Amino acid sequence: MSATTRADVPSASPATQQEVSRLAERQEVQSALAWLRAQEAQFTAWQLELSAVPAPPFQEKPRAEWLAQRFRDLHLEDVHLDEAGNVLGVRPGSAKQFITLSAHIDTVFPTGTPLNIRHQGTRLYGPGVSDNGAGVTALLAVAAALRASEISLAMPVLFVGNVGEEGEGDLRGMRHIFSHPRWKDAIRYSLVLDGAGSDTIVAEALGSRRFEIIVRGPGGHSWSDFGAPNPILVLARTLHNFMQTPVPNSPKTTFNVGVIRGGTSVNSIPESASMRVDIRSTSMAEMERLESILRHQLELAVAEEGRLSERRGASHRRSSGLSHEVVAIGNRPAGELDPGARMLRVIRAVDVHLGNAAQIQRASTDANIPLSLGREAIAIGGGGTGGGAHTLQEWFDSSARELGLRRILLTVLTLAGMREE
Repeated sequence: MSATTRADVPSASPATQQEVSRLAERQEVQSALAWLRAQEAQFTAWQLELSAVPAPPFQEKPRAEWLAQRFRDLHLEDVHLDEAGNVLGVRPGSAKQFITLSAHIDTVFPTGTPLNIRHQGTRLYGPGVSDNGAGVTALLAVAAALRASEISLAMPVLFVGNVGEEGEGDLRGMRHIFSHPRWKDAIRYSLVLDGAGSDTIVAEALGSRRFEIIVRGPGGHSWSDFGAPNPILVLARTLHNFMQTPVPNSPKTTFNVGVIRGGTSVNSIPESASMRVDIRSTSMAEMERLESILRHQLELAVAEEGRLSERRGASHRRSSGLSHEVVAIGNRPAGELDPGARMLRVIRAVDVHLGNAAQIQRASTDANIPLSLGREAIAIGGGGTGGGAHTLQEWFDSSARELGLRRILLTVLTLAGMREE
């Protein structure tokens, strides 16, 4: 999750602050909060065990099955894996609409990555231990606290360990949930747990578009076929010209080339080459503008390489042997939560109650999907602190986890409401 911070943070309303305070004083809520305070050893054990189960992109099933068993252990109802591979379980309530509490279970690390999960003092180390080991552990902690305290909810909670948040997963897990006939109109609030921390509220969805550009040519020997069009040179020319494109600071817009592939040897003219491009913005119009420029520069580069190939002495057959395509490999929609939305009022009131300082941020998370559909959604951390995300040196420190868990639980209870026995 990459993010930018917004300065104009809405304040909590007095009425919502009173609502949170009254709820927090209830005996069963106090019992749940006390239970969270006493269970760090269990949370650490879950996080270590979870992080040791590989979950590469599109290969999350072993971790999904691990999480499904934990859901059953905690007596959630209707525990199952759906068609996309998401893990779902329900804490029942009396209302028809749901609040969704979700955390992505996939990691960025490919198959075969040595995980080497380890525990030293209050710190856990290893790939994915914070992103999103912290979020999934918080998911389990809230489910366990609700069970231990026997809280009766008005609105049922749909617990979700979803797939496909990282990289080219393209939010496929959350897309599936919000297109499924059972859930798409039944979810009122979506609270996404992503990574560590308690100091952020992601209420704006950063949009992104990702492309793989593939250029193909006749190939050949670097000596005998000199002059034949070179796909790598096409990409180089495209990149050089595209990188001159001005982008605005507001709305913030970025682009990146993260992967380039092509060729077989130093003395071979490659038959193909490809690159992967990431475009991000809070503005759909800016993303469309950059995509249009990228495609135009590719067309110009292909034409220029064909002309230069003829000048270098290539035959007509070889000089005209270029082809290209642009394949969309990711499309994360942008969106924004209304500043007056109940979710924002509640999380701000919870932060005031806990004496916690948090900033509104813009980022790309699972919340992009419901936000783009006009639904109420935010993403927050699972507590504690972390660093080194997406690297083999990733770490998580549980010292401040309790604050994050209290924050999540009070937010869920305020949004869901509690039944009077």
